[in-house]
Amino acid sequence: MPVVREFRLPDLGEGLTGAEVVRWMVEVGEVVAVDQPVVEVETAKAVVEVPCPYGGVVTARYGEVGEEIAVGAPLVTVAVASASAAVLPEAAALPEVSAAPVAERAAEVERPLVGYGVAEPGRGGRRRRVGATAPVAVAPVTPVAPVAPAAPVVVPVISPLVRRLAREQGVDLAALTGSGPDGLILRADVERAVAARVAVPAAVPVAPAVVEGVVPLRGLRKAVAEKLSRSHREIPAATCWVDADATELMALRRQLNETPGPKVSVLALLARICTVALARFPELNSSVTEDGSGIIRHSAVHLGFAAQGERGLVVPVVRDAHSRTTEQLGEELGRLTEAARGGSISPAELTGGTFTLNNYGVFGVDGSTPILNHPEAAMLGVGRIVAKPWVYQGELAVREVTQLSFTFDHRVCDGGTAGGFLRFVADCVEHPGVLLRQL
Repeated sequence: MPVVREFRLPDLGEGLTGAEVVRWMVEVGEVVAVDQPVVEVETAKAVVEVPCPYGGVVTARYGEVGEEIAVGAPLVTVAVASASAAVLPEAAALPEVSAAPVAERAAEVERPLVGYGVAEPGRGGRRRRVGATAPVAVAPVTPVAPVAPAAPVVVPVISPLVRRLAREQGVDLAALTGSGPDGLILRADVERAVAARVAVPAAVPVAPAVVEGVVPLRGLRKAVAEKLSRSHREIPAATCWVDADATELMALRRQLNETPGPKVSVLALLARICTVALARFPELNSSVTEDGSGIIRHSAVHLGFAAQGERGLVVPVVRDAHSRTTEQLGEELGRLTEAARGGSISPAELTGGTFTLNNYGVFGVDGSTPILNHPEAAMLGVGRIVAKPWVYQGELAVREVTQLSFTFDHRVCDGGTAGGFLRFVADCVEHPGVLLRQL
């Protein structure tokens, strides 16, 4: 007789309390192996496949697509092979299950999944976003006849978001030719397939579609909305800004990139400037306690930076940025940026920042007054670097100019400290040799 094991939603990352079901990967009555992914869920930080620590027959699933499951709430129950028929009382109510295919992959002791925490006893519960649905009833389980395995179809897709978009739009990924490296299917490939399917002759005038309705806040968008609302509500933020001549900084970058080795990005140079400036003004690498009664000074600089990914704007974090060289900063910034764009960045890589660098110049804008990334106390913003008239050495010249903005928590420091930090950053941008005196 089998024993029923209940697998609950594990802790998928620090600070996460639940996840939304995106796609079930198993059916009731299906035989699953140990650590086989059973469901794809979307958290506030990433889309992940959740593997089950048990091998056996799926007897029930909990939660429909679009439903949010709380951490610690049941996901599936699995009937696993057992030497004893009376280990759990629920086992007596189950029909006979063929033990041969199950026993080979059964696990009687729950194993914590790699990278996940163990849910606390009694924690959880679940809630429906729209309406209410009872868990899927336990279905009679019949022995599964062995079937010759079919040859797997390998579809070159990395991003689960691309798979989800294709599924929602009814696009067969196996029929697509990817435009990415080694034929990798990208989101743009799926969108082109959708556009080709619904395309109409150019001679037929088409009125622009008008979409009206309420778009629910879910997943990442909901998390961002809640975090920014809290920041705006709790933090008395102020912003100061200054124009800076970045001509010499850009010339330095060109010189560095003329030598063999990894290329240095503007973002890497700005990140290096931030770490040096924070060493000079350490009070800005801090946050206010939850109750507002004190200020936490952080000894390490965990540098967050804004990156636009498939799921929207995210803030990956470069750990221990203060201990990295410019080249090392560039390599980590590049790695995290690619992970964010591809949708493969992990929740752990999106948390724990102590200071944020926001290069909104990539969007072609000059300035901004951003909302702080709660609970951080400061953020440096950098506008586009563009040729402008500038008085240089007493004469009017065309120089590469950028606008720097600095938003800070006024509880942490006053204007003198904020202005000193921004002026130091501007001096480093205008005269990169200043950095040499700080090493």
